[in-house]
Amino acid sequence: MTNRLALFDCDGTLVDSQANICQAMEQTFKLHGLAAPGRPAIRRIVGLSLVEAMQGLLPDAPDALAHAMAEDYKAAFRRMRTSGELDDEPLFEGMIAALDTLATAGWLFGVATGKSDRGLAHVLDVHNITARFVTLQTADRHPSKPHPSMIETAMAEAGAVPETTVMIGDTSYDMLMARAAGARALGVAWGYHPPVELLAAGAHAVAEDVADLPAHMEA
Repeated sequence: MTNRLALFDCDGTLVDSQANICQAMEQTFKLHGLAAPGRPAIRRIVGLSLVEAMQGLLPDAPDALAHAMAEDYKAAFRRMRTSGELDDEPLFEGMIAALDTLATAGWLFGVATGKSDRGLAHVLDVHNITARFVTLQTADRHPSKPHPSMIETAMAEAGAVPETTVMIGDTSYDMLMARAAGARALGVAWGYHPPVELLAAGAHAVAEDVADLPAHMEA
């Protein structure tokens, strides 16, 4: 039997983490004596793995600097979490109800995220939803989105195939990754890239509200 897999992005799809990401990025740029990009620019790279995110924000910087800033970003995030500087990363309103509805309909859940293992584990634990997910794929073990590796591994672990897998995400990287893996691409309108960009990147549909997810999954 082939399982149906609902594979969620984390930042901007499951949780609203933009404030923390922006704060950590601003501290990282300050550490290197660089002017931080505006928050709209930072939100645009959410979802990429850290080195690729730094390269996106500093396209002319040498690779060594991008790698160093990626490590400093992780250190800044850990330091801010320990000191209590970070805001809560709330689940988007209605997410638990949507997950309950999908679980009742027989969907298995996974996560494919640019977060680290540590970062994802923290978010899922805070919201007490770790046990809902049968497969967790992070930047620690895969090439950056939109490479299809995360989806391919998630399907293998969950006993799913492209035809029974839906990638749910808020960025064009998620949609491109889904298409590269042969999975269905479902965009969400409450995240960090606008619906027009999601559709241009190959989204089969865009859910306007969390409550719309179950209906789109059965479409």
